[in-house]
Amino acid sequence: MTLVSIFIWTLTLWTQGSSGQVTVTQTPAVKTVSPGDSVTISCRTSPAVGTWSGSPCLAWYQQKPGEVPKLLIYAATSRQSGVPARFSGSGSGSDFTLTISLELAVEFSSSLLYSKVYYKDLDRL
Repeated sequence: MTLVSIFIWTLTLWTQGSSGQVTVTQTPAVKTVSPGDSVTISCRTSPAVGTWSGSPCLAWYQQKPGEVPKLLIYAATSRQSGVPARFSGSGSGSDFTLTISLELAVEFSSSLLYSKVYYKDLDRL
């Protein structure tokens, strides 16, 4: 089995123009998987995230050591252009999930996977 480290960030974010702060908590901290397995990461916000054009303002990122964060999912469920279909996002309100179907578990070894709340315009992140 390959150990895939999923580092958890508990984020307190101030969003420009919002009325307060949002705390984001993710689980699990670390998960052991094998090729062909799926990994599900849960994200809970307090309070519930806002919406923009009817979509939740929550994004998922992957960051590999020495690289800048890569946007995977925006608006909770929309895959960024070029991101493989094995990544999927779901959820609304304050409960969200990122699911990854692993073809090769090693491709995510040492990756940082995290969620982030944003205010209206994703480009402001």
